[in-house]
Amino acid sequence: MSGEAQHGRRRRPSKMYMVASDYKVQDHLEGTIRLQRGQMCVEQEGGGGHRAGRGDYLWVKVIDNGSVVKVERQVLSEVSSDLAGLLEPVPELELRMKLLSRPQILQRFAALPLGSEVRVFWNRSQSELAEAELRYRGPLARGSSAVYFGVQLKGWAAGLGTSNGNCKGRQLFSCPEACGLFLPVSELSLPRPSQSGSAPVSILSRAAESGPPLALGQRVWFTQDEALQRGTVQFCGPLPNRTSTNTYVGVLLEHAVGSWDGYYKHTKLCSIPSPEFGALLPLSKVTAETRSERSPLAVTNPKPLPKLPPLALASKAGLQPGSPPQDRPLIQAAMLVTAKKALQPPSGSAPKVPLKPPPLATPKPALTPPPVPPNKPQALPTSPLTDHSRSSNGFHNLPSPPIAEQRAESGSWLEVGSMVEVNDPPLFGVIRWIGQISGLSEPVAGIELDQELSAATDGSYLGERHFRCPTNKGLFVKLRNCRRDSRFPEPELPINQVDRCNSIAFANWSSERVQDNTPPLTGRDARLAYEGFKKGIQGHLNSCYLDASLFSMFSCCSSFDWLLFWPTGPANSKSAQDLLRCEIVNPLRRFGYVCASKTMALRKLLKAETADSGFTNEEKDPEEFLNQLFLLLRVEPLLKIRSASQQPQQCVLYQLFPPSAPASPSSPLLSPVSPLSSPAAVRVSSVQALLESSFMLSGLKLTEAPSCLPLLMPRFGKEFKMFDAILPSLTLDITDLLDEGLRQCSICQLRAHWECLQCYEDVDITPGQLKQYCNTCNTQVHTHKKRHTHEPVELRVPEGCGEEGPAGARQLMHLFAVTCIETSHYVSFVRHGPQPTDWLFFDSMADREGGENGFNVPQVRACPEVGRYLSLSADEFARLDTASLRDPVRRLLCDAYMCLYHCPELSLYK
Repeated sequence: MSGEAQHGRRRRPSKMYMVASDYKVQDHLEGTIRLQRGQMCVEQEGGGGHRAGRGDYLWVKVIDNGSVVKVERQVLSEVSSDLAGLLEPVPELELRMKLLSRPQILQRFAALPLGSEVRVFWNRSQSELAEAELRYRGPLARGSSAVYFGVQLKGWAAGLGTSNGNCKGRQLFSCPEACGLFLPVSELSLPRPSQSGSAPVSILSRAAESGPPLALGQRVWFTQDEALQRGTVQFCGPLPNRTSTNTYVGVLLEHAVGSWDGYYKHTKLCSIPSPEFGALLPLSKVTAETRSERSPLAVTNPKPLPKLPPLALASKAGLQPGSPPQDRPLIQAAMLVTAKKALQPPSGSAPKVPLKPPPLATPKPALTPPPVPPNKPQALPTSPLTDHSRSSNGFHNLPSPPIAEQRAESGSWLEVGSMVEVNDPPLFGVIRWIGQISGLSEPVAGIELDQELSAATDGSYLGERHFRCPTNKGLFVKLRNCRRDSRFPEPELPINQVDRCNSIAFANWSSERVQDNTPPLTGRDARLAYEGFKKGIQGHLNSCYLDASLFSMFSCCSSFDWLLFWPTGPANSKSAQDLLRCEIVNPLRRFGYVCASKTMALRKLLKAETADSGFTNEEKDPEEFLNQLFLLLRVEPLLKIRSASQQPQQCVLYQLFPPSAPASPSSPLLSPVSPLSSPAAVRVSSVQALLESSFMLSGLKLTEAPSCLPLLMPRFGKEFKMFDAILPSLTLDITDLLDEGLRQCSICQLRAHWECLQCYEDVDITPGQLKQYCNTCNTQVHTHKKRHTHEPVELRVPEGCGEEGPAGARQLMHLFAVTCIETSHYVSFVRHGPQPTDWLFFDSMADREGGENGFNVPQVRACPEVGRYLSLSADEFARLDTASLRDPVRRLLCDAYMCLYHCPELSLYK
C-alpha cells in the first residue's frame, strides 16, 4: 500500500464529550455504572468489540474512572479537544460545567504566552492571591491529554512552592527550588489590566475581588493600644513550620513601640534593626495606606489616641481606607435621610424617603458613638454628616420589626454564615463576623451586604479589620437587630428520624403486606425479582446490620423459615413473628423489596424486649441482632456445643478463634503468599481450617448436626482483622466435629475409635488437620518415641452401633450467604442457585435521594465474578495477591464478617 493510501486511512482524532446530566448504565458484569454530570469522555471506535456510533448511542471511555460504556448521544455534549484538555484536570465536576459555559476565558488561558503574569488562588477562604509567572503549559505525563499550567511563584509566595519545575522526573521548566507549582486552569486568574477598570479574568471572580496580599516596602497602618501605628512591610506570608496557611505581616515601625526582632522560632523572616521597631501581625489587622492618609493631617503620634466617633476618625484620616476617591461623596444623597433614620428614633415629622423604616411602638435608642473628650474639640472637624448621619465605618443601629422574644434573646439560630436582613425595606446580606466592639455591651454582627451601600466599608470598623469583603459592602449592626432572610423559607425543624419512615414522605417508598406464605426465590427468578435499584431491604438510620442479616437469611434460602412458624407464647413474640413473616419475608420474596418502616417496627420490638434504645437508631452488629431476635421469638438456639465432659451449651452462632500461637509455615491455617507477588507472608485462611482449629484447640464438639451454622470470622472492631483474607469454604465438613458419630481413621480409612489432640499440629503427619485412628493405627502412631507423651481420647459412639463396621457418611454443610463489613457498613452476598456464578450482592444504602431528610436507595446486583474465587482450592487461594483484588471480590474475601451455612435436609426437621 502506498504512503498516500496509508495517510488517507489515518484515524481521525477521537471526539471528546462531557456528560450533560446524571446517567445510569446497566452492565452485565459491573452492574449499574453511574455517570455524573461534568465527567469527561472520549469516543471509542472499537467499543470493546462492538461498533461505535450506531443509532442513538455511542461507546465512550469515561476519563475520570476508566469505564467503557454505551451512552445515549443526548446525554453527551461535544467539547473541542483544546478546551477538553484544559477541563480534564479540574477536579470539581460542577466547576467544569461552569468553565465550559465561559469558553472565552478558557481560550484566553490557552493562548496566554509563556512569561505572562498570572495570579494563583492561594487561600480561597480568605480570598488570597499570589503573584506568579507562567512558565509551562501542557500535559504532565507522556500520552496524557490533560493540560496543566506550570508557574513560578513571585513576591511573598516565592519559596512556598513544591518543585523547581521538575514533575515526576521530567524537567518541564526551570526555576529556583520550591518556587514552582503545577495547577489546573481553575486555580489561576489574570491580573487586573493596568489602565483599564475592567474586572480581572478569574475563574472564581469572587475570590479575586479583594486583591493580592501586601507587597514588600508597602506603607501600612494598624491600631495598637487605641493608637494608630504606621510602618513599611518587610515580610508577608505564612509562618514557617506551621500547618496553618494564614498570612502574617512583618512591619518596620516609624516609632519604637514594637517588640519583634524579625525572627520566628529561630527562623529569620526579615531584617529589623531593633525589636522596638518591629511588629508581626495577622494580615487581617493591617491596612494598606492610601495617598490621602499620607496628608499632613494623618495621625502619626505614637501616644495613645482618645476614643473618637467613627465619623471623626474617618475625617481626620481624609478618607476611610478602601473608600471611594475624594470627588465621590461618602454617602449618596438618597441615603442621607435613611442613615439619619437608622440611628435616631422615628418621628412623625420626618420626610418620607424610599427606605424609611416602619414606625415602632417603642422607639429604639440610637447607637451612641464613643464619647469625645471635652478638652479636644478641635479633633472633630465640622462635617455636614455629623449632625445628620452620625454613622461611619458601616456601623448602624438599624430598627427592625419585632422578633419573638425568646429568639431575640438567645439568637441561637444566628451564626457566621447566616443569611439575614436588616432595616425595612430590608438590606440583605450574610453574617461574616460576630463579636464585641469597644463601647457596646451587646454583641455586634458584621454583615457582607448583597449590594453596595455608600456608608458601608470593606469589613473594617474604627480602623480595625474584622472580616474582608468588597468595598462598600461591609455593615456592622447590633446582633439583635438581625432577622432571618425572608426571601428563603425557614429551615425545617428537627425531625424524629425514628418515626420519620412512617411519615407521608415515605409514601412512595412503602411496601405491601403479604399474608400468604411465599417460598424463597432461586436461580433466574431471583435475579429478575431482586436485581436493580430500590430492591432488597431499604436502609434507614444505621439499620444496615439488620438489613444485611435479614436479606442473607430469607431472600434465597428457606433454612431459617422455621422461625416464621415456631409456636410462640407472649403477645409480643406473636406480633414479632407476624411482622417478620407478613411484613418483611413474604413481601421481600413476592416483590423483591421491603421499605424501612417495616424493619423499624421490628427494631422497636427489639428495643422493647431488651430495653436497649440503640436498636432503633444506633449501629449494632449482626450477632447482636440474631441473639435478640431468637429471644424475642422465644425459639430454640441453633447450636448445641459440648466442652470436654460438661453439659452441652446452647447458642445461636459460633465465633471462630485463631490459634494463640503462629502456626507452622506449612500449615494451611496461615499460608504464605506466592513469592512472585510479595516477599512478605500474607495471612490467609479458609473457614474450614479456622473451624477445625478453633474446635480442636478449645476441646469443643457439636452434640448434634445443626440445620444452620452462622460463623463469625476472627475479626474484632473496624480496624483489627486477624487475617488479610479469609476464603469462605463453599462446603463445610463437620463430620469430625460431632460428639457422637461414626468417623474414619485418618490413615487407613476404617472406622476410627480414637482421637488425639496432640497430633493436630504434628509436622510429620499433615499438620493442621484433625487426627482420629482405628485401634491398629493408634497403636502404631503412638509407638514412636516423639509421641509417647500423647494422650489419645476414645471417641463416643452412637448407641446401637457395634465395635466394628464401616464409617458413616460425611456430614456436609453448604455456604448460602456472607455478610461483610467495611467502614462500619454491612452488606451481604447471597447464593441464589446451584451454578458457581449464582451470587447476588446487596447494599441497603447503595444510593441516596435528598439530603439529611432524604431516603436511602437499596440495590441488589448480580456478582458472577465472585464464584471464580470461591471455587479456588486452599493452595490457590494462598497464592492470591490480595492487594490486587477489586470490588466486590475484595469485600467478600477481605471484609467477611459472618458466613452462613446450612444443611437443607436437616432444615426440614425444623
